[in-house]
Amino acid sequence: MEYDNYYVIDTNIILQDAANLFKLSDNSTNLIIIPETVLDEVDTKKSGFDEINFQAREFARVLETGITKDKKHIDNYTLITVVIEGVLNAHIQIISKEDYEANSKNVQLNIYNDRKILEIAAFAKDLYKKTKFLSLDIMARTRAISLDIDVDSLRGDSDEFTYEFVKTIDIPFDKLEQLPESDITNFDTNYSSYNYSYCFKVIDSDQMILANIINGKVSVLDEGEIRDQIITPLNKEQLFFSNAILNTYYNVIIVDAKAGSGKTLLALSGAIKKVRRKQYQKIIYVRNSIESLDKGEDVGYLPGYEEKFAIYNHPLVDSLNYMVRSEHKKKSNNKQKTVEELDEQEVVLRVQNMMDNYSIQTMWVGEMRGRTLSNAFIIIDEAQNMSNKTMQMVLSRIDSSCKVVILGSNNQIDNFYVNKYTNALTTLLKSTKNKTDLVNSFAINLEKVLRGPITQWAEDIFTKR
Repeated sequence: MEYDNYYVIDTNIILQDAANLFKLSDNSTNLIIIPETVLDEVDTKKSGFDEINFQAREFARVLETGITKDKKHIDNYTLITVVIEGVLNAHIQIISKEDYEANSKNVQLNIYNDRKILEIAAFAKDLYKKTKFLSLDIMARTRAISLDIDVDSLRGDSDEFTYEFVKTIDIPFDKLEQLPESDITNFDTNYSSYNYSYCFKVIDSDQMILANIINGKVSVLDEGEIRDQIITPLNKEQLFFSNAILNTYYNVIIVDAKAGSGKTLLALSGAIKKVRRKQYQKIIYVRNSIESLDKGEDVGYLPGYEEKFAIYNHPLVDSLNYMVRSEHKKKSNNKQKTVEELDEQEVVLRVQNMMDNYSIQTMWVGEMRGRTLSNAFIIIDEAQNMSNKTMQMVLSRIDSSCKVVILGSNNQIDNFYVNKYTNALTTLLKSTKNKTDLVNSFAINLEKVLRGPITQWAEDIFTKR
């Protein structure tokens, strides 16, 4: 049978999402070639509670539904063709080899496995036309190129979306009184649903009016109310973000932010204010750290400010630490007293009190399956390291009594199984192109680094293209 394309897939393509088999197969018009080493690597990932373990088990279930249609030998290669039929169809060819040229004695296991996989890819290239090696690993793709094998990576939707979440437009002074609660189309005929925030610049003036758009209406920000919290927003993007947190209208907030832009601090500060007002009972912090990909099952549910909690949730711990010191300085300044630094023991005690008083809890994604989260302010951090399947699982645990803030940075992807085209943060940002009545969403980019000049300098030099 002749196929349109022949795809040799790397292990990470399956572990990123087992459904990639069917996407690439395109209703059996393409042949999916799986080297036996990929099967071995996937098999080692079946035990565990993380997303890659789930995907490994899902792949095994898919493979179990297949029917072996053909088996043949070419030189020292064995080719087994498996056909999967049903709602989704796929033709899979598993290729093994008796003796590999790669030598396990001289190279590390992962490199050895990559070279075995590429030997199969080179064989497939000679056997079929239009063969392409697919991998999320740039090193594996580079080795493939050196062997004159065509390569590609999963890139998801190739449509590049410019996230114009904040727009600046000029308005005359005599229109200011008409601004609140007016239709945004009266001021911007090119308004789109993802233009969540506006800076209205008064012509021939330094005056700037900040507003969000709610149900197509201009909602001018109450900056005094927004600033009245532990962490004070310092620029217009932070004001927009904090306003969305405090505004009861929004229930899903998506933030793509540079390191040091204050995203976690502002999310926690706003969450604490909401709990103080008894709008939510608790704060749940979910972080999909790289450490948890391998060790998450050992962490479990970790209430309290304890050592192993800190290991896996440094951003939360650091933020609470900073908030305790900031609140102390504010109170001292209000009383016009000399500000005395808190000692470390007092900071730890106050952080623990803050966690107890506002019921701040932490979860890792592996323990969320089968749960329902209610009446909680939920912060999902490191979204750029989540696959779409992981984010789908996490969000599907949250009921309508919750508010969720999703934080991430596409400049800091550490997960081998996703990239900036396929991760959950990008998917959620792109979703804002289409208006939905299911949730009231808000999105923003935080570009200004406030942590300090070293962080800004690093962001500038290492994110240049």
